Amino acid sequence: MKVSYNKLWKLLVDKKMSKADLRKAVEIAPNTMTRLRKDEEVSMSVLLKIATYLDCDISDICEFVKEEV
Repeated sequence: MKVSYNKLWKLLVDKKMSKADLRKAVEIAPNTMTRLRKDEEVSMSVLLKIATYLDCDISDICEFVKEEV
């Protein structure tokens, strides 16, 4: 299983926010934002900050997808 943040990027488009706007608003480190862009795992506290700021559930910003064999 791997994590996907496609839901987050779609939500940002819907809210007319850039990734940079989100990073500054939630005060995420640049390297953490890079991990999000690369669909790598980030800490639960980062996901909670983002979900709280966007007023949504964690499941609205990320999902686990099966890796094809």
